[in-house]
Amino acid sequence: MNAVLLGPLVGAVLVAAIARHRQLSAPLVLVIAGLLVGLIPAMPEIVLRPDLVLFVILPPLLWSAGLESSFINMRRNRRSIMLLAVGLPLATTVAVGVVAYYTVPEFTLAAALTLGAIVAPPDAVSATAIGRRVGLPRRIMTLLGGESLLNDATALTVYKVALAATIGAATGWGMGLATFALAAVGGVVVGVVFGALIVVIRARLADPLVESAVGLVAPFVIYLVAEEVRGSGVLAVVVAALILGQRYTRAHYATRLQDQAVWRAVQLVLESLAFLLIGLQLPTVVQNMSGVRFSTLTVASVAVFAAALAVRAVWVVTFSYLPRMLSAGIRQREPAPTPGQVFILAWAGMRGVVSLAAAFGVPLTTLAGQRFPGRPQLVFLTFVVVVGTLLLHGLTLPWLIRRLGVRTDQDRRDAIAAASAQDKAARAAADRLDEVLASSEPSPASERAADALRTWNARRRNAARERLRRLDPDNDDSDETAAAAFRRLRLEMLAAERAALITERDDGRIDDQVLRTLLHGLDLEEATLNLD
Repeated sequence: MNAVLLGPLVGAVLVAAIARHRQLSAPLVLVIAGLLVGLIPAMPEIVLRPDLVLFVILPPLLWSAGLESSFINMRRNRRSIMLLAVGLPLATTVAVGVVAYYTVPEFTLAAALTLGAIVAPPDAVSATAIGRRVGLPRRIMTLLGGESLLNDATALTVYKVALAATIGAATGWGMGLATFALAAVGGVVVGVVFGALIVVIRARLADPLVESAVGLVAPFVIYLVAEEVRGSGVLAVVVAALILGQRYTRAHYATRLQDQAVWRAVQLVLESLAFLLIGLQLPTVVQNMSGVRFSTLTVASVAVFAAALAVRAVWVVTFSYLPRMLSAGIRQREPAPTPGQVFILAWAGMRGVVSLAAAFGVPLTTLAGQRFPGRPQLVFLTFVVVVGTLLLHGLTLPWLIRRLGVRTDQDRRDAIAAASAQDKAARAAADRLDEVLASSEPSPASERAADALRTWNARRRNAARERLRRLDPDNDDSDETAAAAFRRLRLEMLAAERAALITERDDGRIDDQVLRTLLHGLDLEEATLNLD
């Protein structure tokens, strides 16, 4: 069993590495590779285990995405994000459920709604990966990222309610609504409690290695605790990660550097495994469809797939324009979207491994001992929607983004904002240097170090006007007698720069992404200064 899991894991990382090297969409390449490998007769059957996805793969991916998300940007776009993350999954559940109910004779209404909830949450990993590569506007990226963080919580909660009704565990939809409310409230409460607790723990540890270790185990613990108290584990992990992400700027520099490296590697491994597993499910899914009429299956597949696409398109178009028509306040607060931006947002509805995991998690029988109505069709239709959207959108989205001109000069504007912010940070560092020198006894070593630091500071200030600073600035200090003073004074300047940059972010003059880029350079410099 270990070898069966190790093979796909190693293969997924290798395929992802090749795709990244070739500038290709890694999720799309991995799904296609999985489909091709799954067709090999000698390959052992690899069945997707729901627990593996929901308790092992999903929590760290949500945690990593939450840490990288901008709470400020999400708060600014909270209306649009909530419409996508809460309203759209509910609408998709109903629309797809009704279509499935009338096209699959074996489905009861509750079973059909279970399918609707399963295929409701889009997986925005591949969409945001494509968007970053071709330069989607930051607001579109914020909407896609915010949707992907929260829509799983909505869809999986509705899935539990519909599944309970199908197998006979719920007595009515009133109890279902209570379950939904309990999951939402419980998830938020658990997330807030654990988020605040981890902030306190990490602040008292003062040990970057242990702090990173706490961050590694946190998503699994939070998810499990939330599920045990019948809350939404997804929502709990997301809320806690957003709290930690907002405190990111106040963490130890070594913790930030370690977390960035560790979580990027973890994210790559888990995402690659997840998308490869999607393709590898083809033999199992096809085998379970023996005895089902091809014509009925074809009609149901086309109808469900079309419904999943159509409801997103109608929802996005409607709520991109209708609120602006009805509210002057929204027209003043939010920029008007272009038709191309609306279309791309509507088209970026790729489903992922969470949907397949939920489908495979459907039990074979009800509590009464009867077969779950239409389970083979449910799993097959989920596979059709997941693979169909990944291939259709994955192949066409980059071309459509370029064709419609839905790109931005964000890099240039970020560079301008970064240059302005770093200019202010350099001034703050120079002022702090003068303050420290004025309060201490003058010495030849301090004066030589101060001159070198002023030259260095001016060089960084000028370089920031040309391009984003991603690398550690040159350390030209070769005077061994001034090394200790140089290090002490430069650390004081770095603290002043960091405070000035955070103020720029808090006042809304630079974005969180710009702040992280600038802090990364300061962190690298501080790490260099603190080498033993």
